[in-house]
Amino acid sequence: MAENASSFPGSARERLTPASHAPALGAMASSSMGDLNALALVNQRIARSLRALLEPMLRQGVKVAPDPISTMRWDDYVEKRAGALSSVTLIGMPPLSGQAMLVLDGGFIFRLVDLYFGGPGMLPDPLPAEFTASAETMIGRVAKGFIERLAGGWSELAEIDFQPIRTETNIEMVTAVDGDDRVVVTRFVLSFGEGKQVPFDLLYPAATLKPIAPLLSAKAPAKRQAADPVWMNNLTRSVMNVTLPVRSVLAEQRVPLSQLMALKPGDIIPISFGPELPLLVANHHFARGAVGASNGRAAIRVNRIEPIEDEDSQ
Repeated sequence: MAENASSFPGSARERLTPASHAPALGAMASSSMGDLNALALVNQRIARSLRALLEPMLRQGVKVAPDPISTMRWDDYVEKRAGALSSVTLIGMPPLSGQAMLVLDGGFIFRLVDLYFGGPGMLPDPLPAEFTASAETMIGRVAKGFIERLAGGWSELAEIDFQPIRTETNIEMVTAVDGDDRVVVTRFVLSFGEGKQVPFDLLYPAATLKPIAPLLSAKAPAKRQAADPVWMNNLTRSVMNVTLPVRSVLAEQRVPLSQLMALKPGDIIPISFGPELPLLVANHHFARGAVGASNGRAAIRVNRIEPIEDEDSQ
């Protein structure tokens, strides 16, 4: 069975004709994220580090090269891979919100399984419709090694703690992003043997990268300097000593002006309040709690912390 680039979905042949719904890097320049020049440099560092992971698995020399970055809707990406056996490993990115996604080609995984059990690295014919238990174990191995190299690739740009979350063996079952969400597609093309090529796709939700968009669009990002620990300690101590006004409102009642004008000592204004009251910090809702007493004084027991509102959604 002849194997070449066209044997794999998203191969080099497909890359020669970009889909109309997958704008290239230049198309992203009109968005708030800029040109992502620095992200392209990150991809080059990741590509160089992947050789040490893949050569022992394939038992031969390999070349790994990053493709140009593109952006598209998640639904469009899934449609492009329709019918292709793929795994998707979700990757946490604290302190950034959201999850990156590592998409591995099913045929490549079965090739690695064959090598692991002493075979020549042949693809099963026909290719199974689902991953076997041994293939899922191999996916975990490859994903773990890939994720371990991400922090190094990003180290000169930002400190991100990449963490594996879980792996889906059906791309259509991924719920970390909605269909209309845009994703930044970074593709690494693995070349080995006699012209064989396999794509590795690492996808970032565009919303996840938005907070660091200025860093990603820098044309020549400077290497990050390690923070002075003494300065950081003093800064932290100063910030932690900042005082903020904290208050709660027991009840609010709207009263007609005529009634207010007629008020006199001894009059009663009825009020009502629920089981929980808001706790306000600098006029922002911070928590909710119940009224009670502590050490002989009125107090509020905090029941839950309110989520912080995203300014972009306002």
